[in-house]
Amino acid sequence: MDGAAQPPGNLYGAADLGEPLTAGPQDPAVAHVRALLDKRLRAMLRHEPGVRDGSEIEDLHQMRVSVRRMRAALKAARPLLDHTWADLLRAELGRLGRALGPVRDLDVMIDRLRGEVATLPSAELAAGERLVAVLEAERVGARAEMLDELDSDRHAALRRSLVEAVSAPLPEPPEKVARPELIELVRAETRKLVKAVRRAGPNPPDMTLHDLRIRTKRLRYTGELVAPAMRDADGSRTDDARQVRRMLKAAAGLQEVLGDHQDACVAEHRIRALLDELGPGPDAHEVFVGGRLVERERARAEALREQWWAAWERLAEQGEAL
Repeated sequence: MDGAAQPPGNLYGAADLGEPLTAGPQDPAVAHVRALLDKRLRAMLRHEPGVRDGSEIEDLHQMRVSVRRMRAALKAARPLLDHTWADLLRAELGRLGRALGPVRDLDVMIDRLRGEVATLPSAELAAGERLVAVLEAERVGARAEMLDELDSDRHAALRRSLVEAVSAPLPEPPEKVARPELIELVRAETRKLVKAVRRAGPNPPDMTLHDLRIRTKRLRYTGELVAPAMRDADGSRTDDARQVRRMLKAAAGLQEVLGDHQDACVAEHRIRALLDELGPGPDAHEVFVGGRLVERERARAEALREQWWAAWERLAEQGEAL
């Protein structure tokens, strides 16, 4: 445990939520949005104590995922909600996500780099450990900033807003505004991804692949919102539900390839930056180790680049059938 921080006493928490919400096939679409927000809010609140005390890095990962999925649900379901309300809540969740992100990214990078350093010859271990130490020092500062945000009045207000939001029917647009069916939300995200891939082509820059990964993840999160509603009266999945499941399985495959590619690119650039952060100048061992690690990450990124188009074609085939 490092620098455990106690939450302010005025925070709304899981005890204020009552019984978990559920929504069935016959419930209106907005009820499924509310149920998903309730589910992800409970996960966020459940993991926040672990994020605060720092005892288990997985808590930070799960809290960040919960925030992302709430934001994705609010974006995908925007046609079903009062736009002003949804946009404000999504913006505040984005602020929280940005507070959690640096520490989580450093956790991932430290773990990755430690694994790579452990494979180095014994003569190079000390140089590799010095690179890791730079990241560990950076994490101390990032964690302090994260805890400041979690202890802020703004975070307390966000938790209160989220608890109050799922405790009553969600704000909807005026009656005259058309509301799409949930399946249309998945189709809309699919169309956006198809257009983005067509613009990108099979060999786009690394940053474009990163953008496609984000769009693919958004499609998957939208599917999570839609799936519970797509059942017949007897509880069995509809044909559309089975097709959505097949498409989302393909999307998971694409997201994995693109995610691993992004991790390799980030690691390469971060290792290069580490060499610049080692004071007046890294010694020869540090330069050599840094170069060796950069070469490994670049090779991984290039190998994954060769795989992404085939993964995309599998997803596109399932999307066409939806």
